[in-house]
Amino acid sequence: MSRPLPTPATPENEAWTIKVLYDHACPMCRREVAWLNRRDRHARVFFEDISSPEFAASKYDLDQAAVEGAIHGVLPGGEVISGVEVFRRMYAAVGLGWLLAPTRWPLVRPLADAAYRWFARHRVNMGNAMGRECDNASCRTAESKTAR
Repeated sequence: MSRPLPTPATPENEAWTIKVLYDHACPMCRREVAWLNRRDRHARVFFEDISSPEFAASKYDLDQAAVEGAIHGVLPGGEVISGVEVFRRMYAAVGLGWLLAPTRWPLVRPLADAAYRWFARHRVNMGNAMGRECDNASCRTAESKTAR
């Protein structure tokens, strides 16, 4: 049984401060998005699923490989950001910016950025360990495997 997508802010809602391009097929990503969505009482974060057939990376001048390779965010003015900066903005938008504030410090920032790059490269393999069948960036949950 699959879980529903979080209820996002709508693009028409002027309150959103960041649109997060996330992979709903990734169990860790999905859990974090659901957790943050529960804390987003003012609809400041809009979550867009990059694994949806309707998703078009080209809308943001990106390609699918780029958005699958690292988290991306879009600011209201159209600027695209990626990596740890997306998490900083997303957490700040829901009132938890203090949790990631240390990742801005000069000595911590490069370590946080490197740790995220490592995670982004290995998240598919980590997904395998969490019950997904993965082949490169393409994954299916155990549920979708049995639904065939």
